[in-house]
Amino acid sequence: MPAGRKKKPIALDKALVAAFAVNERMNQFLLENLDEEAWRAGPPGGKGRTIAAIVAHVHNVRLMWLTVSAKGSEIPEKLDRSTVTPAQARRALARSGKAMRRLFEASLSGGGRVKDFPPGVVAFFAYAISHDAHHRGQICQLARQAGFPLANEVTYGMWDWSKRQKEI
Repeated sequence: MPAGRKKKPIALDKALVAAFAVNERMNQFLLENLDEEAWRAGPPGGKGRTIAAIVAHVHNVRLMWLTVSAKGSEIPEKLDRSTVTPAQARRALARSGKAMRRLFEASLSGGGRVKDFPPGVVAFFAYAISHDAHHRGQICQLARQAGFPLANEVTYGMWDWSKRQKEI
């Protein structure tokens, strides 16, 4: 950067909301590249959730927080883990992701508070991203264990935030 020119500061509120949108794009990218036969494959040893159940859980936990912290807002329908299809799950995650971004925007513009989450909006953001990422890892592992490993382009692609950001 030439001497004397200053970079414009990052608007952290917009950056947090945009980062959550990229996080949701990661979820969509994973599901777009998942073999549909892996969707209901049983977990090793028969204990634990199927991929369908994991995705329904991610969506439904978002709804729980929206119900508590964004009363009066438009909240999507819950997913039934035993009947949800991959296409239904992708649409539902997109809707709950959008609703979560609205909650972040409202919390950021309202002083950083999230109803019933005392640590505040930044911690809530970290919680939400961590929750999604944890379950993306479970999905990748379960797909591999069930005999449907994801291609390297997909597993590495989930770390390519710049590329995923350009896709939204």
